[in-house]
Amino acid sequence: MQIRLFATLKERAKKPIISLEIPLSNPTFSVAELREWVAQQYPALASLTPHAVVAVNQEFAFDEDMLTASDEVALFPPVSGGNDAGYPTYLAVTNEPIDLDFLQRTVTTELDGSAVLFIGTVRKVTGNDITTQLEYEAYQAMAESKLQQVADEMRSKFLGVHGVALVQRIGLLQAGEPTIAVVASAAHRGDGAFEAARYGIDRLKQIVPVWKKEIRPDGSAWIEGDYIPRQGD
Repeated sequence: MQIRLFATLKERAKKPIISLEIPLSNPTFSVAELREWVAQQYPALASLTPHAVVAVNQEFAFDEDMLTASDEVALFPPVSGGNDAGYPTYLAVTNEPIDLDFLQRTVTTELDGSAVLFIGTVRKVTGNDITTQLEYEAYQAMAESKLQQVADEMRSKFLGVHGVALVQRIGLLQAGEPTIAVVASAAHRGDGAFEAARYGIDRLKQIVPVWKKEIRPDGSAWIEGDYIPRQGD
């Protein structure tokens, strides 16, 4: 079985994909067994596997879930489509700079008199620490699917929201550069666009598999979250 690794796990293994030997006596096996085998066959990952997030066929998987050697499997640390009404949705995981004017125009409909944009940027100074660059990595296919899920949740929770845009940069970014953008449009400022944008960025940070490495004058380190996906995520 081939297993994709991201962020800390990829760095610890020193490669993005590992090959796992599955015992012939286990044509189907649980995620819990998968964790044990990875820890046994790759000791460098043993301390990380108990808390790593497992994705099977681009969906979160849990210890009791069953899988086979033909499944697409990924391991990564906790992370730091259309809609029935026909309102515009723009989703992207991209190396390209974020065009905020384009996003606002794309998701603002003729019904809308307001649009709320949240923009995350590379922060240079945090207390006494200096960050010169951030490097973002994504499990791209799954990240795009989870962006759609976040957009759907935004609309289901805030019924006045029309257009939605969610964009995540990847690659190497400099201090001050936009790293992420969330846009929600609505008829009026009181129709939930502020709340939807806040929900969107918070939820994106929970379930969209994207990680960042802080690059500082004294070294670099992956920054991991503490949210563990649950059933339904």
